Amino acid sequence: MRVLIVDDEPAARAKLRRLLAAEADVAELLEAPDAPAALALVATLAAPPDLALLDIEMPGGNGVQLAAALREAGVRCIVFSTAHAEHALQAFELAALDYLLKPYTAERLVAALARVRERLAQPAAPVGEWWVEGERVQLADVQWLSAADNYIELHLPSRSMLERATLADALQRPGWAARFLRVHRSHAVNPAHVQRIERLGSGEAVLTLSCGETLRVSRGYRAALDTFTP
Repeated sequence: MRVLIVDDEPAARAKLRRLLAAEADVAELLEAPDAPAALALVATLAAPPDLALLDIEMPGGNGVQLAAALREAGVRCIVFSTAHAEHALQAFELAALDYLLKPYTAERLVAALARVRERLAQPAAPVGEWWVEGERVQLADVQWLSAADNYIELHLPSRSMLERATLADALQRPGWAARFLRVHRSHAVNPAHVQRIERLGSGEAVLTLSCGETLRVSRGYRAALDTFTP
């Protein structure tokens, strides 16, 4: 297991190094004092770490935002290690595996690592799939995406799921740009689920999806309709 520690407190990084050194399957320890340094380090690696242990309140960038970037860089497991309990909900919305509240015990870290090992034993999601709310989702089943503040909502035939990301960032992910077409500042559609296009005289259009949902195509994205036909 390759582990990245990101914390602006040297003592906190030293504690994690000491505890992780006792784990036989920890093959490599990497560390950074803040989010920019962590991203720069990961960019130099041939393969991303298996686990990132992240503080939240750090100079240069919030650990929750860093977690989203590291997930997109291929880090499979995120565990937060922080003195701030109020970010726990955001952490689990990002599908973090655990949330260690400082000061934590060695036993508490061992319990978190057990969850990490379980996740790593599962096959990684291949292209065309994505982990959302701790569940592997087939992107082909997602009919449309909508922006919800700092989240996107993935709409499946019978339910919806939240992912912490902007719509613009999501559409830059490998495999997502080819799957979804942005037709409005607030939403993008999976063309495979479009049943009908109604072109309006205002320069806009309305799409009807296989689930029955209707989505407006704004004038600025009208040209996108030329790229597919239902």
